[in-house]
Amino acid sequence: MGDGSGARISVRLPRRRLSPLTAFARRISYALIVLLIMFVVVALGRGGYTDNADGNVSVLDALYYTTVSISTTGYGDIVPVTTTARLITTLVITPLRVLFLAILVGTAFEVLTQRTRDEFRVNRWRSKVRNHTVVIGYGTKGRSAIATLLANGHPLESFIVVDRDPGLIAEANSDGVAGIIGDAARTSVLLKAKVDEAAYVVIAPDRDDTAVLVTLTARQLNKHAVIAAAIRESENEPLLLQSGASAVITSSEAAGRLLGFAALSPSISHVFGDLLVHGSGLEIIERGVRTDEAGAAPAVGTDQIIAVVRKGAVLPFDATLTLTPADKVIVVRSQPA
Repeated sequence: MGDGSGARISVRLPRRRLSPLTAFARRISYALIVLLIMFVVVALGRGGYTDNADGNVSVLDALYYTTVSISTTGYGDIVPVTTTARLITTLVITPLRVLFLAILVGTAFEVLTQRTRDEFRVNRWRSKVRNHTVVIGYGTKGRSAIATLLANGHPLESFIVVDRDPGLIAEANSDGVAGIIGDAARTSVLLKAKVDEAAYVVIAPDRDDTAVLVTLTARQLNKHAVIAAAIRESENEPLLLQSGASAVITSSEAAGRLLGFAALSPSISHVFGDLLVHGSGLEIIERGVRTDEAGAAPAVGTDQIIAVVRKGAVLPFDATLTLTPADKVIVVRSQPA
């Protein structure tokens, strides 16, 4: 897919936000530390200074000299006279003055350096991203997908969210997830998210046509990633599968089917809700066949096996089926297990 838009792509990494009061207190603390260091240096070497009033420099005089010197006021009543004192003033006192002034004007300094620091953080982040999960869309479906993967052991830093809405990316950052503001249908945006090196791609946009286009682009960039896409209408499922999706979820029809079950039997809807919400009671997982299960029927195992995955094909539960060591099984079990 070509990059047919001139819109700017912005990478946003999660960042710890400090309150204005905390930031101010921290800056004052740094300034006091610099002041203290300079005072200690002057007090220890005060024998190399002279006071125009009486010639001697006391500890109190050293504190006075520190305060007027660090602010670059410099009245000239206390001056270094020995070679050592002048060398210390050149190599230590002057840099401390500069550091103190930089702290005082820290707000302006921070604004000037923010872009450089952000670029450094982004470049360092990009160099470490491998086998991650790219989530297209940070709406309800995208957030729920991340929550499920987190509950199943995926680390928080392994997620990258792509969304056009800066507000949603800001929300992702506040949740500790890196984000990219841009159109996920554009190749350049997906490359920013390093889709070509991702292990999983979750596509959950608001429109089915966007889901198809993003799926096609992502599959062109990455031939091996697992791509799970959500759509509203089931008539678009074949197109998603042809575009390279590994799995397609039809949200509207799935919700309608659950509503039908709820109407027929509220108990069935409770069981489905239990399965869909991780950690609330029941969970559904895919695992390998254990040694005690190989050669036996699915009904023999201690877990409730509901399907068998054999050579990439999903076989429904069948009591006459014999499990092999190369198979995987999909089981329903209680959360404590």
